[in-house]
This record gives sequence, C-alpha cells and structure tokens, in this order.
Amino acid sequence: MFSVYVPSETALRKAQVTDPAALPEAAVWIDLVKPTAAEDHAVERLAGIAVPTREDMQEIEISSRLYIENGARYMTATLMCHSDTDMPRTTAVTFILTGHRLVTVRYDEPKPFALVENKLARSCASGITGEMVLMELLDAVIDRCADILERAGADVDQVSHDIFEPEQQRHGHAKQYSQILQAIGRKGDLTSKVRESLVSIGRVVTFLSAVMEGVKWSKDMREQLKTMQRDVASLTDHASYLSNKITFVLDAMLGVVNLEQNNIIKLFSVMAVVLMPPTLIASIYGMNFKAMPELEWAHGYPYALVLMVAAAIVPYFLFKWKKWL
Repeated sequence: MFSVYVPSETALRKAQVTDPAALPEAAVWIDLVKPTAAEDHAVERLAGIAVPTREDMQEIEISSRLYIENGARYMTATLMCHSDTDMPRTTAVTFILTGHRLVTVRYDEPKPFALVENKLARSCASGITGEMVLMELLDAVIDRCADILERAGADVDQVSHDIFEPEQQRHGHAKQYSQILQAIGRKGDLTSKVRESLVSIGRVVTFLSAVMEGVKWSKDMREQLKTMQRDVASLTDHASYLSNKITFVLDAMLGVVNLEQNNIIKLFSVMAVVLMPPTLIASIYGMNFKAMPELEWAHGYPYALVLMVAAAIVPYFLFKWKKWL
C-alpha cells in the first residue's frame, strides 16, 4: 500500500492513484506502507532510487542506515509503535530524500505519520518540498517521544508513591507486589525503547546537518535542525535519568519484598520459640514412667496446663519488651 501527496494551494492533498505505474510527477511525498514489488518498482522509476527491503532496513550498522546513493540521501530510524498499549514495540522507517521529493518506507503504523498527514492536509507552507515534510515528520517523532517520556515519568512517580507511601498496609498482599513489579518492568521496557528511538533520530538529524552543507536549505530549516539536535540530546538525557530512576524503584520494591519476607520468617521464628517450652513440658509429662510423682498427684493436670501457659506467655512478653515484635 502506498500514499502519494501533492501540493494543492495551502495544503498537501492525498492523490488518488489506482495504477502504480502512473504516479504524479508533482508528488512531494510518497509513503510506502508494506509495499509490494510492483509499488517498489513504480516508485523507483519515478524517483530514480532503489527502495530498501525490510531486511535492509533492519541492519544496525550506521553505514547501512545513513548513506548517500546516486544523489539520494537514505536515512533509517527506529520509531515507537503502540506505545499506548501494554505491548509497545519499535519499527524501522526509512526516509529517502531525492531532489525535493521525500519517500518513506515503513512496515508499521507510527502515530507521527498520521499526525503529520492530518496537519499538512489542513494547511502547509506554499511551495512545500520533501525536505519540509521530512522536518515535520522528525519534529512529530521527537514530540511523540517527549510525550511518551512524560507519561512514563508520571507512571514511575505513581509506582514510587505506591511503594514508599502506600495508602493501606501491604502485609501479605502478594498480588499487589506482583502488579507493582509488572508496572516497573513495563515502564523500564518502554523507556529503553524510547531511548533507542531517540538515539536513532539523533543520528538522522546529525546526518542531515552534515549533508545539508552542500544543499541550499533555508535559514529556518537550519535553525530547526539545530533545535531538533538540542531536543534529542535533552530527551536522551531524560530517558537515561528515567532508566536510573526505574532501576532505583525496582531495587526499592525488591527491598520491600525482602523486608516483608523477613517479617514473616521472624513471626514464624517467634512462634516456634513461644511454643517450644509448652511442648517440652508436655513431652516430659507424657512419659509413662512409674517413678514420676506428679502422675499420682490430683492437681497434676491443671498444674501442667498452667505451667505450659506460663512458659508460653513469658517469652512472648520478653520479646515485646525487647521490641522484637
């Protein structure tokens, strides 16, 4: 599937193309989503480029993600997908600038693409080019990463509050412990994916800044690139801070679990010590020896009961006095 966008007065209009071989020459943005071989060939003929395959886009070395070929600039970045769900993931997206036309190749639905499409459909600068569309996409991706980090930071703060200032006693609430640990794990995974995306976007912006020296870009676009570089750097630092905070919260949660387990073990230990003297007394008077004077004593049974109760109460109050309970 692919979408072709052509400028129309003060907006970017989505052209209705039924035949991939008849792409409009005025197209400034061609968005390929899970393209077929026929769509790849049609775009290659129109733009004079080689559309990378999905396997090519998943290469991790810089030379395979950022390069210039036949005058076209190829940039592959890792973007976030489904960040609002419990199963966020990343996907590789390739941006190809050839002349003043932008070609994007993707196999998922990152939210910034829909946002930019709707924004440019309402209004855009006159004489819009592929470079301007690329700037809009990169800006939307960075804003999206910032929103995700803000939401993740708020969620981590809530988890931290649940750990250090619980609204109710968590004694024995194993299910609540499990939910908190799952929340910490999800936020850690989300933050690491956002940081991975920011690093790749930062490389794309740096690559654009390096190759634009030989291209006549407007002063506003150059300033926009510098602003993007600063934003990416600050967001990357914030993602690292969040990762460290999540690690701290995880360690704190594990410490709380250990304390709870120690309290349970301590309770069992105290109960064993409290019940040990009565058990000893009962064992002694449970022996069937003839030479035991208490066997013939009329008050032997209540005496043994009182002795067992006293032997249990004395250690209990001793532990309370020592503040071991």
